[in-house]
Formats: sequence, C-alpha cells, structure tokens
Amino acid sequence: MSHKSPRIVALLADLPADGIDGLPRQYLGFFQCFNQGLYFEAHDVLEELWLAEGRSGANHAFHKGLIQWAGAFVHLQKGRLKPAVALFNLAAANLAKYPAIHWRLDLGAALEDIRCWRQAIESSGFRDNPLADRPPPRIELLDP
Repeated sequence: MSHKSPRIVALLADLPADGIDGLPRQYLGFFQCFNQGLYFEAHDVLEELWLAEGRSGANHAFHKGLIQWAGAFVHLQKGRLKPAVALFNLAAANLAKYPAIHWRLDLGAALEDIRCWRQAIESSGFRDNPLADRPPPRIELLDP
C-alpha cells in the first residue's frame, strides 16, 4: 500500500498485514471502508489487490465487480445517477460470474442489494437519489 495515501494506510492499520482467515488485508479493508461510507477509499483499497492479481487471476472479475459497486456509490454521493446505474449494471454482471457464496460474501444478497439501489434510481426517472433518503448499505461477510 506504499503508493496509496496515508489515509488509506491508516484505515487499514488495524488489519493484520497477512489478512484474516486467508482473506487478504485489502479485501477486508474494502468492506471496512464501504461500511463507513468511504466508497472512494473502498475502491482504492481493493484496486491494489485487483491490479496485482492481473487479468488472468481467478478473482479478477469478482474484485472488479466490488470496485464497481463501490464506484456506483461514489457517483451517488456526487449526485450522478446515470453513471451510478451504469456501474451497478457492470458490478452485477461481474459478480454474477461467481458462486452464490464467494470469499465469504453472499453474492445473492449482494446482487439483490445492487438491484434494489438501481431500481430506486430508475423508477424515479433518474430524478431521486436514494442515498439521500435511505440508510447507506452495509456489506457483511459470512462467518467462516
């Protein structure tokens, strides 16, 4: 993480350098940031793992989908509804390539969450930002 901002390093300071239960530190940090509403930081943290894995890695599309999910919320925070929906769509397509539970993440629940946020935007005719009216999302990993 040396090339990332000191803020990102500080956000991950409480996570072991080698991760937990076989899950990498950056992956765990993604959820930590996401659940604090730090969507840009969540994207940034996981991007390092995604880039290191390369396009041929088994989790390339999985990590990309999570990054896109966080990116959709960055757009919502900035009031950009159409780009948010575009990223929700890309995230869903990438995450749907994996089993129902992958790396302790319930992808069925994740895809339903993405669908609900996208539908809330689309049903308003791209006029209402659901992030202004509802609690921000939380993503919980399943117990090992």
